[in-house]
Amino acid sequence: MPFLLAKKIFIFVFMEKKKRHHIILNEVHIHNRVLLTDLASMLNVSVDTVRRDVKELDALKKLRKVHGGAISNGFNVYSDRSREIYELGSKSTIAQKGISLLKKGDVILISGGSTNIELVKLLPKKLDLTFFTPSLPMAIELINNTSERYEVYLIGGKLSRRSQLATGGSSINILSEIKADICFLGTGYIDIEKGITEVDWEIAQMKKAMIRASRKTVSLTISEKLNTSNRYKICDINAIDTLVTELDPKCEGLEAYRKANINIL
Repeated sequence: MPFLLAKKIFIFVFMEKKKRHHIILNEVHIHNRVLLTDLASMLNVSVDTVRRDVKELDALKKLRKVHGGAISNGFNVYSDRSREIYELGSKSTIAQKGISLLKKGDVILISGGSTNIELVKLLPKKLDLTFFTPSLPMAIELINNTSERYEVYLIGGKLSRRSQLATGGSSINILSEIKADICFLGTGYIDIEKGITEVDWEIAQMKKAMIRASRKTVSLTISEKLNTSNRYKICDINAIDTLVTELDPKCEGLEAYRKANINIL
């Protein structure tokens, strides 16, 4: 094979891999957790190709390889304040808006996720709040970094290794005995037509139970998650009372959500 032709083929293959790596990292940053099968379908390559890409990115410490997929470096790592947090500025803006929804004495259901963690960091000290959470990282964040006036209850059950969230019948039964004032629901995928969806069946069932156990459901989400969907449905879009993004509430991109009678912050 002539040297120049071989060089051109090498450059093409290198650029294609670089493009795939960029797309994989973008998906992981936005959704925190992705499946190899979904990435393969999106990139129109084999699962083996994506698996090799993820292994390379893991070796470069750009993400964390897990069974069947990948998660972001900052996903559910609560103790390291220097951890990588995608769109931290946007998530801080969302958290500040979310704080405005709280009032003294509220009982709050809250799942995990980096945006919800940012909300907890900003909690005022004198609201006498009570928290229930099925998320182990969230429970530790709450107990270590909030006022002693707050009560924190960890909802037990089968612990998902990937999400560190309690799932299964026992945790859902506990939720059936609770009626929270507000639920801050971690949102991976949200779409006006398909509602809120999840990549994991058991987590989807847990989040359904959280919605049923709450008077009001709030989705804190960066705008890049809007108009995305995955396998397992949690709820229709009208099950959400309030949608909080970093965008101006009057932004044109939120028009469909306003028309669905969702309160926009």
